[in-house]
Amino acid sequence: MSRTPPRFLNFRRTFALLIVLVVVPSAGLSGFGVVAIINERAAVEKRLEAAWRGTLESLSEELPGILASASLEPVNGQLQFILPDGQPVSEPDGAFQLEDGQVRTRDPQLAEALATVVPEAGGLPTEPTVFSLTTGGRAVLVAAERRGSVVHGVRLSVQQLEALLAERVDPRAVSSEPVRFALLPVPREPSEGGLMGRLVSEVAQARASALGPTGLAERVLSSPLQDFRLVVLPTGEDPVARASTRNRVLYGVLLGVFYLTLTFGVVYTGRALYREAQLSRMKTDFVSLVSHELRTPLTSIRMFIETLALGRLKDPAQTQEVLTLLMRETERLSIFVERVLDWARIEGGRKVYQREIVPVSELVNAAVEAFRTQRMEDGVDLTVEVSDGLPALDVDRAAVAGALLNLLQNAYKYSGPDNRRITLQVRGSGKGVDLTVEDNGVGIAPQERTRIFERFYRVDNLLTRRTEGSGLGLAITRRIIETHGGRISVQSEPGKGSRFTIHLPAGKA
Repeated sequence: MSRTPPRFLNFRRTFALLIVLVVVPSAGLSGFGVVAIINERAAVEKRLEAAWRGTLESLSEELPGILASASLEPVNGQLQFILPDGQPVSEPDGAFQLEDGQVRTRDPQLAEALATVVPEAGGLPTEPTVFSLTTGGRAVLVAAERRGSVVHGVRLSVQQLEALLAERVDPRAVSSEPVRFALLPVPREPSEGGLMGRLVSEVAQARASALGPTGLAERVLSSPLQDFRLVVLPTGEDPVARASTRNRVLYGVLLGVFYLTLTFGVVYTGRALYREAQLSRMKTDFVSLVSHELRTPLTSIRMFIETLALGRLKDPAQTQEVLTLLMRETERLSIFVERVLDWARIEGGRKVYQREIVPVSELVNAAVEAFRTQRMEDGVDLTVEVSDGLPALDVDRAAVAGALLNLLQNAYKYSGPDNRRITLQVRGSGKGVDLTVEDNGVGIAPQERTRIFERFYRVDNLLTRRTEGSGLGLAITRRIIETHGGRISVQSEPGKGSRFTIHLPAGKA
């Protein structure tokens, strides 16, 4: 039973799968992050409220006991509510008297509030009692006692009670934020007035919230002080807003760093996948190229050897011609294998250059002699022009001569079969030397000029298909020149030939 070989995902499918697997979870995580940022203020408020809850509970339970130990005493003709330590906690002009259903006091707000308890005044105890009253949305704290049929009392000072509470707790033990304790009326829903009354009440509450400080925590006092609530108010910058803003900025920065890292990771992974796909494609192209380049000379060699082995050639001249062809094909194979090995050494970083101070003329002569030896029987018009007084170069003699030879061989291969003309010019340029190889070949299209230096890349036209080559010559040449601190450039037009220029810096004197 035959088995179908596994099919690997190509680059596009793999990258799309990567995007889906990364983007979907990150989008969900980002959504949770945004929700956390939006709800951060509420979370900070909850944390601060939980921190102050125990303190408020103890103070709200302690306050009635403190007030129960105080007494109503006349001071300088004024009735005052005095604590055991002699500290008054009542308003100076807040004394009142209830007698025969009449309220006598200088405080109109207090008079309005006491009017609601006149019918029940006879039920007050004979010892001082503290309770709260509210009327018209306003609340007051009073201390009163009954003496016969007359009720005497005073209005308590909220500011003095707040100072008393502040003395009994150290806010720094709970939080580092500067705060104060406040006794505020409990907001009540209007009992009458209909929709307009509720609207006015909501507007008033919204205005108070916007203009006044926002409490960090609060607790409604127990009966008979149920009309007041004990609130912790910040005295400086709003800690809720500051902590919320700080945390939102922190979340925003972390989210930005996350997306930046995610983007970098996706781009880096995409490039790695793309490079792996290119390497895989390049390996396939290399195998195909090597197979093609080796098959042609090996076929010719095998054919010539079979001809000689079968004794089909009786003429010594024909035998010599076949041997010459065999030598040329084996030389072609050797050059191809050596070029591939050179590239492997360069790519693997194993290429070692033996640099020395070399006159430019020696490099040119070595490359030209090697070129003429290979093409001595071919019709080619090679012109060499070397300027005088050129500086010496600090290079590897064999490597740079081989790079120049590659340019000469390319100029020969990609020129027309008739009337090949190649010019090698060597000129001084600034603090270096320019070696220019110019031919009258087919030229190179503009879109191909940047790619001809890539490994295994060959321009796709009729002449290149008929010309043997590995696509490594220019890539090796560029690597050699760049390793020596130089550069290589090309100028070309289709049908008008090409001009390759190697610029090498002058060596040390």
